[in-house]
Amino acid sequence: MTWNVNSLRVRLPRVRELLEQHRPDVLCLQETKSPLDGFPEAELADAGYRAVHRSAGQWAGVAILARAELALGDPSLQLRGDPVADEARWCEATAAGIRFVSLYVPNGRTLDSPEYPRKLAFLDAAAARLAELDDRELVVAGDWNIAPADRDVYDPAGFVGGTHVTDEERRRLRALLRSGLVDAYRAVHPETVQYTWWDYRAGHFHKGLGLRIDLALMTPGLAARLTDAGIYRDYRKGKKPSDHAPLFFDLSD
Repeated sequence: MTWNVNSLRVRLPRVRELLEQHRPDVLCLQETKSPLDGFPEAELADAGYRAVHRSAGQWAGVAILARAELALGDPSLQLRGDPVADEARWCEATAAGIRFVSLYVPNGRTLDSPEYPRKLAFLDAAAARLAELDDRELVVAGDWNIAPADRDVYDPAGFVGGTHVTDEERRRLRALLRSGLVDAYRAVHPETVQYTWWDYRAGHFHKGLGLRIDLALMTPGLAARLTDAGIYRDYRKGKKPSDHAPLFFDLSD
């Protein structure tokens, strides 16, 4: 699974609920907003999970959780060429012979913001790193802050001129897909319209006004083992929800 929790401290009860209900082998988290000395390792261990995390305070933060019986090996917390390296947006580890990456791509804000070229530079650095891992079984999961196609946007016309849908962003994502990585959700649901993020404002969730920006990309060998993928919308409901819903995918043994 992958889930942008929008503050692990606030969302920890919901994370534990997810772990207890679904017992995922691996869960990638984004926007944990955890200080380095404040990541809840003990609470997660109590739930039966160990963690590799990159934490840097109130912004961003990423982690990879795995069931305690699965070793999390060879952790790496740096992305070479990362233009926002101090924001903790990338971590890697290996579990069950699969290299997992949890990433949180910068939002980009607006096209005239200095954050936008930083977003593109982050995507370029990510592509370079993933090319180095092309001999590994690989899952790259997280909040990409890119809607891959217009069907992944509730109002494509309304987003013209904004981030998340520009040719520059989508071109970089398409390049990864052309290199062989597979969008797990789309592999299972080629035409289904479903979202992973809804703005907190104006009842967007209840109106169905969302974006599909949380993605799990994987190498073809893993994609051939896909048996299911989907979005747990119920975790966008209830008490203190994140504005994202968890994305899951199942692989055959």
